[in-house]
Amino acid sequence: MANNYKKTLTACYLGFVTQAITANFAPLLFLKFHSAFRIPLGKIALISTVFYLTQLAVDIFCSFFVDRIGYRKCVITSEICAVTGLIGLAFLPDLLPDPLTGIIISVIIYAVGSGLIEVLCSPIVEACPFEHKEAAMSLLHSFYCWGSVGVILLSTVFFAVFGIDSWKWLACIWAIIPLCNIYNFATCPIDYTVEEGSGMGIRGLFQSPLFWMSIVLMVCAGASEMAMAQWASAFAESALKLSKTTGDLAGPCMFAVTMGISRVIYGKRGDKLDLMKFMIGSGCLCLLCYILASISDRPVLGLIGCIMCGFSVGIMWPGAISICSKRLPNGGTAMFAFLATAGDLGGAFGPGLVGNITQNANNDLRRGMMAGCIFPFVLIISLLILKGLYRNKNVHTPE
Repeated sequence: MANNYKKTLTACYLGFVTQAITANFAPLLFLKFHSAFRIPLGKIALISTVFYLTQLAVDIFCSFFVDRIGYRKCVITSEICAVTGLIGLAFLPDLLPDPLTGIIISVIIYAVGSGLIEVLCSPIVEACPFEHKEAAMSLLHSFYCWGSVGVILLSTVFFAVFGIDSWKWLACIWAIIPLCNIYNFATCPIDYTVEEGSGMGIRGLFQSPLFWMSIVLMVCAGASEMAMAQWASAFAESALKLSKTTGDLAGPCMFAVTMGISRVIYGKRGDKLDLMKFMIGSGCLCLLCYILASISDRPVLGLIGCIMCGFSVGIMWPGAISICSKRLPNGGTAMFAFLATAGDLGGAFGPGLVGNITQNANNDLRRGMMAGCIFPFVLIISLLILKGLYRNKNVHTPE
């Protein structure tokens, strides 16, 4: 039976690669949009804002309606939206009177696909008849990391060979991956984590202490990851005086590589590791990385702290999902949707806090990173409390 679900895993792996494409491709073109379409940089910042706000809206939508529509229809729609949005990005800016409007419409379309993928792939894999679900979940989320690395590296090589003016062709090339994955999702076996009508429901989730602890974990996971990831390029440039291109490869790209390595390690060895202890250890390493990046007088050590932070946050997002889904097996799609929403909120709040603290400290980025220590610290405390509740059997786990 497990062999029949290998196609399901492949489809979900490519789904996370698709999400990485939609999240990382457009930011590589911000300066090109600025020069080619004469769009002010302040307005270009709306592209990322609209992308993540759309994802949040889709997360909330999924918590109420996905079970009624069905996993297969929604996940196929996610790939169709990704294809349409990426192709639209290549053509709409030239077809519409306002190029920014064309870009924003395309971003909204593929952000809908990204949001659906984020919510649906985790419960689809959770429902597969595999042992060691925590390991499978970690390995699944590693494909977002490898997708991010692939988008950055291959796009950089493509632009170096064919020139940045060929970006429209590359957008269409990236659209091939979700286009092919439509067939995978249409033909692979897809099960539900709970049978229709037997889930806890939103009210039941809100009454569970474990659910709220998991929400805190997801907020901290998203904030810990994105607060460092969003500033990784600036660290690389300021630490080693590298060019923008080299800085992106040394900062965000290496951050994604180490994050992927962490998820693969747990994906391959998860059956022999205690998830709670692994996450507590990762939280401590993350806290140490933030401290190292914020107080070290040696730029290279600051960069090492930035890169190793990727390894430390790797298990946080999939680990929090696994903890909640294992203890609340009847949580249903709503649970995964709210967890994704919490992670996205943390991902939006974390970089903002670091940026505001940095600005108020006369653009001292180290001060901002010191403020970012709060996220892994709260995560560690939450995990210790959760572990104590398990030990005392005070957390209700529905049968």
